[in-house]
Amino acid sequence: MGIYDLLILDVMMPKMNGYEVARKVRATKCGTPILMLTAKSGLEDRITGLNAGADYYLTKPFDTRELLACINALLRRQGNQMDEVTYGDTSLDLASGMLVCGTNSVRLSAKEFDIMRFLLQAGSRNLSKETILARVWGYDSDAVENHVEVYVGFLRKKLASIGSNIRIEAIRRMGYHLEADGS
Repeated sequence: MGIYDLLILDVMMPKMNGYEVARKVRATKCGTPILMLTAKSGLEDRITGLNAGADYYLTKPFDTRELLACINALLRRQGNQMDEVTYGDTSLDLASGMLVCGTNSVRLSAKEFDIMRFLLQAGSRNLSKETILARVWGYDSDAVENHVEVYVGFLRKKLASIGSNIRIEAIRRMGYHLEADGS
């Protein structure tokens, strides 16, 4: 599964319904907010959706302003609940932009912060250079894969400078992932 800020599910989807998807997402201990957006408006449907793991259940038809308010509320709640991302003995403070290991810390630039956050959220799963480029620089950017390589180099030096036990590993044609020593 990728890294998402919010999942919007419909109950009536092909192959697997929204309830099943929500249950599978929650079974992986993923805390990403889930919004059910569906025409199934009965009380039992809403209860089933919320019990399956949805954080909010919005029925069709809906006003766009209400949808945007729901999305903003769920994203706001997610930001408040999660103030750091941790892997191995190292954490990224999302409020200050500091990479912390024990009593040592180092401030990250905006791009370094975004890349490190995605790597920490992905953990041992590979993130391709293309994915990192799209998420950090944007789809319409002129940035190239070399930009990712340069910033990963900066992050490796900063991880070493604070004595972190995590390493950013590269797998040719697959991308980057984290590994922790001693785990």
